[in-house]
Amino acid sequence: MEVKAKLKNANFSAQKGRLVANQIRGMDVESALNLLGFSTRKAADSFKKLLNSAIANAETYNSST
Repeated sequence: MEVKAKLKNANFSAQKGRLVANQIRGMDVESALNLLGFSTRKAADSFKKLLNSAIANAETYNSST
């Protein structure tokens, strides 16, 4: 199962967001949340919210099936 969440109207450049995305790509959820929590980059907060949203979407999807 693949769960998606979209980030719209981001207040940072795509290049700066890509730096954060590449850091967490391939990590398990706990490690990614931990890394985002300690990151000083502006995009890290938005990606943390996005990851939490994807987690909530996955839980909702699993509970409805």
